[in-house]
Amino acid sequence: MSEPLYVPVLPVRRHAWKAYENLWPGIQADVAPLWNLPPCAGTTVEQLKAAPWQKELRRVRGVHRRHPGWIDAPFARDAQIPALAVILDEYSALNHLLRPVTGPDRSEAQQLAAGETARRRACGVGVRVRMPGAWDEAVAERVADLLDRVDRQVSVDLLLDLGAVPPGRPDAGKEALRALDALLSLTATWRTVALLGGAFPRVTEDMMGLGELYEEPRGDWDIWQEIRAVRRKYHAQLRYGDYGVQPPAALATKPGGGGPPWGVLRYTTGSSFVLCRVLNKGPDRAAGIRVAAGRIRDLPGFRTAAASVGESWLRDCAQGPVTTGQGTGTPAQWLLAGEVQHMTYVVRSLPGT
Repeated sequence: MSEPLYVPVLPVRRHAWKAYENLWPGIQADVAPLWNLPPCAGTTVEQLKAAPWQKELRRVRGVHRRHPGWIDAPFARDAQIPALAVILDEYSALNHLLRPVTGPDRSEAQQLAAGETARRRACGVGVRVRMPGAWDEAVAERVADLLDRVDRQVSVDLLLDLGAVPPGRPDAGKEALRALDALLSLTATWRTVALLGGAFPRVTEDMMGLGELYEEPRGDWDIWQEIRAVRRKYHAQLRYGDYGVQPPAALATKPGGGGPPWGVLRYTTGSSFVLCRVLNKGPDRAAGIRVAAGRIRDLPGFRTAAASVGESWLRDCAQGPVTTGQGTGTPAQWLLAGEVQHMTYVVRSLPGT
């Protein structure tokens, strides 16, 4: 089984698995998500199986079919680790394609549990190394200790996680190269080597007016090009990853709860993340959403409606009648369309496609 081209970090939420499901088959085959469970209460298997994310996790498993991915519980408390290990072991057992995740910042109990699942299910384990700032050489020592706890017959995947990579982090590329050089020297048997970094910015009310387009430079793509230009010996092995159309902080959001009376339409171009804030309530809702969709559709970098379900939804929304809200979607639909267009565009932008 070939390793993926693209590793998006996605929440175990309906809009995310629906977006993965709605990718064209040829695109989906090149995408291996790192699924993240949200924070939750409970410490027993029974309590966690009653968590709101259980239904969504079952759907994640269902849409994967023949394609690999990872499942992580980055917000789990120590008391939850034994029960979560049982649950994630069950999901890894069914198709051997959904791999458990650990990392040097996790407890020894969690590392051992993930390694045991990987050994028993012959699915491998993801090692998620977070690097929100400069590279720390001490992290390599902790990763080496982790690898010593994992059976040497178990396949290991390196998931180097840079986080959001905002424009004000110009040294991220150089620091990532330092990290990759150190971590890849620990073992020659990394199955997948993925660099996860970059995300759409968190939208605030003062960032843009309603219906106005806002563009932020894609620091993630600049870093990717910078690292690939260096052409280390692991050049061909390295895979691209990011956080899709939501900021990393969205992974910690629990299902349910309210939100602002506005939402966001999102689009990805070669150089920018494009956002447009729209009303989600009131008599001007439908007209405002259609105008916003039309402004994105009219961008010079807009791909045709045949590019993905995301582009076709934006076109149809823009062309709909302003007198009715039918076809203008909901915040979840806007996220779904954004994720589909983004994942599709990223895959088509990568070498090998």
